[in-house]
Amino acid sequence: MGSKKHAGKGAMEAPGRPTASLAPPPPEPGPSPAAPSEKKPTGLGMLLLHMHPKTVPEEALKLERTFGLGGMAVLLFLVLVATGLLLLFAYDPSPERAYASIVGLESQVPFGAFVRAIHHWAANGLIVVGFLHLLRVFFTGAFRPPRGFNWVLGLALLALVAASNFTGYLLPWDQLSYWAVTIGTGMLAYVPLVGEGLQGLLRGGAEVGAKTLSIFFVLHIAVLPILVLLLTAFHFWLVRKAGGVILPPAAGGPGARRVLVPVKPNLVAREGAAALVLLALLLIVAAALPAPLEEQANAGMSPNPAKAPWYFMGAQELLVHLHPTFAVFVVPLLSFLLLLALPYLRYGVPAKGEWFQSERGRRTALLAALAALALTPAYVVASEFLLHWQKLLPFLPQAASNGLVPTLLWVGVAFGIYRLAGKLCGADRAEAVQALFAFLATAFLVLTVTGVFFRGEGMHLAWP
Repeated sequence: MGSKKHAGKGAMEAPGRPTASLAPPPPEPGPSPAAPSEKKPTGLGMLLLHMHPKTVPEEALKLERTFGLGGMAVLLFLVLVATGLLLLFAYDPSPERAYASIVGLESQVPFGAFVRAIHHWAANGLIVVGFLHLLRVFFTGAFRPPRGFNWVLGLALLALVAASNFTGYLLPWDQLSYWAVTIGTGMLAYVPLVGEGLQGLLRGGAEVGAKTLSIFFVLHIAVLPILVLLLTAFHFWLVRKAGGVILPPAAGGPGARRVLVPVKPNLVAREGAAALVLLALLLIVAAALPAPLEEQANAGMSPNPAKAPWYFMGAQELLVHLHPTFAVFVVPLLSFLLLLALPYLRYGVPAKGEWFQSERGRRTALLAALAALALTPAYVVASEFLLHWQKLLPFLPQAASNGLVPTLLWVGVAFGIYRLAGKLCGADRAEAVQALFAFLATAFLVLTVTGVFFRGEGMHLAWP
């Protein structure tokens, strides 16, 4: 027994020594089977793979974090691509046959009017969803570093979406679209130095005509969709690179870990449900409200009033109150520069990832929005009946009396809102900037609603 125990101990202490009872038989010589090679996704597969990580924080699944607006925008874009391809089978991009092809589509092609209505309302919905997404990003602080460049990219995407809608607006070649594009492109003439050149480049000549339709058609079906697709992919990649949706600090203090859950089925199921609801609403609206189509375009008969598309009515409303150069160029340029600068301002405090940053920020932004709801309609009415700047300041050039003076007045009001947010409400710099943004955004919405619903013949105020 002692010898057996000693032998077993020696065998255990010398693992390199072969033993008949423990060592497996050596493999027979021959070619070993090749290990299966993993096929790495490329192209579209790589894009789909990187749209989501494998896991996400459980808190990011809450509806109020994003309301699914980014996904809604992507879905609406895909709907536009699908319905646009179907419409191309019936559409003829020439002034002589464009209108007739739309009439034939709606009267002779099965479900043609329904498909066109889906395309129409999806396009308008994409602008609304894109604007709401911009508001969500701003009011949750997701525009600040390290996400600043993605904010700039989002602004470019929203501008491309508006341009896509505008170019598609002309394609039916009816009175509504013809004169809306005439007004919209006519605004470019007021841009200093390069305005007339830009207008001629976009129209393809001095007037809206066959060349304009060709230019808009190519931009609408090829150039702009490709740009939107490329920038959207880059936009999603930057969101992933920044760590996904911005969230408040984890419960439990610094260093606390978040609960992670698999993307499938948690996030995928929610996105699928949101997509189905959005598609159902879109189909209901398209079935109830056909896409508008008026009489064939007539260059010699202008409607009264002739309005730009609704998403440009804020700018057209400014034309009623300001000198054209200020309405079309100066004010939009200042607004755009402010939007570009927002991520790069010094706020003094980090972004919290919460809506309006705090309860105080929520209250301050609400008060600023209410101030815009009161002051903007009051100014519109006063400008219609009382404030005739050129008569009040006859000694100044028209560009100064009707452009510079009211612009400086509104700049002063906006700066006053910013200062009052800090002094009266105790807001920090981030919350004060937020209040200023809420004031300006609300004022722009009021101008848009006024132009769409409350402007009648001669662009005078009138009840809808």
